[in-house]
Amino acid sequence: MASGQKVVKPMEVSVEAGNAGEAAWLDDDGRARRTGTFWTASAHIITAVIGSGVLSLAWAIAQLGWVAGPAVMLLFAFVIYYTSTLLAECYRTGDPTTGKRNYTYMDAVRANLGGAKVTFCGVIQYANLVGVAIGYTIASSISMRAIRRAGCFHHNGHGDPCRSSSNPYMILFGVVQIVFSQIPDFDQIWWLSIVAAVMSFTYSGIGLSLGIVQTISNGGIQGSLTGISIGVGVSSTQKVWRSLQAFGDIAFAYSFSNILIEIQDTIKAPPPSEAKVMKSATKLSVATTTVFYMLCGCMGYAAFGDAAPDNLLTGFGFYEPFWLLDVANVAIVVHLVGAYQVFVQPIFAFVERWASRRWPDSAFITKELRVGPFALSLFRLTWRSAFVCLTTVVAMLLPFFGNVVGLLGAVSFWPLTVYFPVEMYIAQRGVPRGSARWVSLKTLSACCLVVSIAAAAGSIADVIDALKVYRPFSG
Repeated sequence: MASGQKVVKPMEVSVEAGNAGEAAWLDDDGRARRTGTFWTASAHIITAVIGSGVLSLAWAIAQLGWVAGPAVMLLFAFVIYYTSTLLAECYRTGDPTTGKRNYTYMDAVRANLGGAKVTFCGVIQYANLVGVAIGYTIASSISMRAIRRAGCFHHNGHGDPCRSSSNPYMILFGVVQIVFSQIPDFDQIWWLSIVAAVMSFTYSGIGLSLGIVQTISNGGIQGSLTGISIGVGVSSTQKVWRSLQAFGDIAFAYSFSNILIEIQDTIKAPPPSEAKVMKSATKLSVATTTVFYMLCGCMGYAAFGDAAPDNLLTGFGFYEPFWLLDVANVAIVVHLVGAYQVFVQPIFAFVERWASRRWPDSAFITKELRVGPFALSLFRLTWRSAFVCLTTVVAMLLPFFGNVVGLLGAVSFWPLTVYFPVEMYIAQRGVPRGSARWVSLKTLSACCLVVSIAAAAGSIADVIDALKVYRPFSG
């Protein structure tokens, strides 16, 4: 290996995999010149953050009520923004403009903390990304099936159960992902992220509009200050578990830290510094997300009160106009196509860089043919297609995997979103132990750990309930 060339560690994710040698212009690290901007970074973040989970926030607020629900949303918006700014500072080690780049989240952990924490970070990060891919496959099939059911309800009436299997829709989603997975790296899917971000605004806007119309039709605002009441159908224990689950759902709805460094690695070289651009993109994205979360969640709760469905558009809180519901669910599917790629590109790059290092002279791995945005190679086609097929089969085998994804989110929220950013910032900036800033950061981390544990407990209870009625391939 040539002198000065970076040796890639075995467990490493890079969104720039495989394209440096073909670039006419290079950045300061010898890699292809990055072209990302404030706007493309914002699109990536919004695509990752505003998922179809925004439509379940009405249910979350229904568990917490008008006081705690919006307050928790604002609290976690601040926490996510603040810890994301800490993490953005860790993209370069040393000087924020000329220091050594950390291409991945694990690179940043390795450079600032090292040791067993690097492996721990990798296990948590990749488990979460794989879980998200499976969860998105299930979520897309639910929206596609909802389109069919909306038409069925419109023609046959609301009394018809309009049952259908979600398995064919999962297979269709998987086929589409096999095609898009041939786009070689993160930097080249900026257009897909922009389309996905537009789609997220589309279905969120439709859900918001239908909530407003329903509230006006009701002649007033539904709901209570403390949320769903204990009584018929809801025991005190269920109230506790649901509240914890709702608390966790809101916290995790903002999370994108597991891919923040990878997004930052697409931003063009300074000036301004990548950290400054990323902080600005994070501020816009979190603010935009919070506005939509507050509007959709609060208007959904105002429309349905304690009866708020877990998904405003697929849980059939609304039946008409059915064509508008179809438009919204199509937008959800298109968004999930893009969001799936945003989350799996780091996994693809990790495996491909490891394979390139392990077998550098193999034509099966290194030889490729470029067709537009696609870079076709036998290894990429085989490995990425196999990964998509695996996530699709698991989604079909475990239709309740969404509950498991919630558990993965609960487990990964604290280390990836709070613990590592705080610890890396303290190490990089040399924050003195016992100082006011050190105590504040440690207190924030401890509080978020408690939230993560509590939400995990709620998710475990949810998984246990799902296992009681579990049947394989029953989607």
